[in-house]
Amino acid sequence: MKKRIVVKVGTHVLSEQNRLCKERMMNLVEFLSKLMDKYEVILVSSAAVVAGYSKLKLDKNQLHNRQAMAAIGQPHLIAAYSKKLEKFGKIAAQLLLTSDDFDSRKRTHHAKCTINTLLENNILPIINENDATATEELVFGDNDQLSARAAYYFDAGILILLSDIDGYYDKDPKKNPNTTIKKIVHNIEKCELNVDEESSYEFATGGIVTKLKAADYLLKRDIDMFIASGFDLKDIEGYMLRNEHLGGTLFTSKDF
Repeated sequence: MKKRIVVKVGTHVLSEQNRLCKERMMNLVEFLSKLMDKYEVILVSSAAVVAGYSKLKLDKNQLHNRQAMAAIGQPHLIAAYSKKLEKFGKIAAQLLLTSDDFDSRKRTHHAKCTINTLLENNILPIINENDATATEELVFGDNDQLSARAAYYFDAGILILLSDIDGYYDKDPKKNPNTTIKKIVHNIEKCELNVDEESSYEFATGGIVTKLKAADYLLKRDIDMFIASGFDLKDIEGYMLRNEHLGGTLFTSKDF
């Protein structure tokens, strides 16, 4: 039986100059295709808002505009994935979820049954927040938390976060050049979850703290998480396809 994994990719990775970046998306899809030959793969993908902005440029500071752009962008995002997956003989499916879907046993059960059926047929489920109704995602949250809950509720063994953050450093790399990546983390201190930070990217909602919160959530449930660069996939390819831990950070409750 194949191991089940969740891959989450951030807006910054998928976009460039306020539009989807075709080259990085193709690199991602090629990687996902390789993973699908070895694992059961669930993708949580951001970038609906930026995809919508490329079609209709509204004021991004107003919530209803961001929701409208997400509604416009979501089908374009899925179409882009589907077209690229076809090159590798793969099929995509779309699921739009909210936090309410994980708060209801009935909704969670139905979503899980759908996921299971798709994976049994080697189809890639692509999950995103239902931005049109889930206002808390666009205001306070991010897909890091959504992907952590997807990993837990849909029985994944590991969550992979691909972003512009290539690992968890011992110091802030933006402020201190003498930093190193922590290769393995077994525990996250409470103070690490309370650092104030702002994303420098106008369409992004996540940062290192949101990733640490996702890791903390999964560590408490004995599920691994791996942070790696989404711009250069060599570290995550090495880890997931060749069992080589060269770069990136593994969060795990297991001892080696």
